[in-house]
Amino acid sequence: MQATAYTFDPQTRSGSVLLDDGTPLSFDGAAFDAGGLRLLRVGQRVRIELAATDSGEQRVTLVTLQTF
Repeated sequence: MQATAYTFDPQTRSGSVLLDDGTPLSFDGAAFDAGGLRLLRVGQRVRIELAATDSGEQRVTLVTLQTF
């Protein structure tokens, strides 16, 4: 799934993305590290992977750059 980087904190390696419909989703440092990135700029297009939590909510498990 594609999204746009909305916020990013390089200290914690966490932030948020906006889906194409405008829905914000947060990600943690583990999801950022899983993508192998070193830095993320606000506005960059990214590819994310989601997984359902026990409560049924969607959680970002991977953030990486969108390549064409």
